[in-house]
Amino acid sequence: MTKIKGIVTLVLRLVALITTFVAIILMSTAHDTAHVFNLKFEAKFSNSPAFKYFVIAYAVVCCYSLAIIFLPAKSLYWRIILVLDTVMTLVLTSSFSAAMAIAYIGKKGNSHAGWLPICGQVPKFCDQSTAALAVGFVSAIVYFVLLIYSLHGALAPFCSVNS
Repeated sequence: MTKIKGIVTLVLRLVALITTFVAIILMSTAHDTAHVFNLKFEAKFSNSPAFKYFVIAYAVVCCYSLAIIFLPAKSLYWRIILVLDTVMTLVLTSSFSAAMAIAYIGKKGNSHAGWLPICGQVPKFCDQSTAALAVGFVSAIVYFVLLIYSLHGALAPFCSVNS
């Protein structure tokens, strides 16, 4: 049973590593240029603090995931890892939410604030950002499942009922 648990945890961590890395690559390479009234308009992820936060947060989690994969299974650090997994899940969720809010405004605009949608002018940027957010959502879900799985494993000895 312990071997199966270790394999499941390793697979979840590998999927989290891959999806965070793909989300970073997609978001950091998203750019497009539009010409409006003879003015050049360039859209790139670094124009938005929320997109920068997304890339930085996912890079931190990607590095963390890579480091954890090489941690020995018999290490005494796994209790700290449970806390760090919780923090990383929250970081992924917050950065995804911030980037999603900006992406929504880019797609739909905000008539109350007078913000116009930009996705009609820079569709390549919007499509690539949407793909990065979709992969980022998958990685946040994988980290949440990993967290629940780790919590279940950590709390199982306390929840068993001796008959």
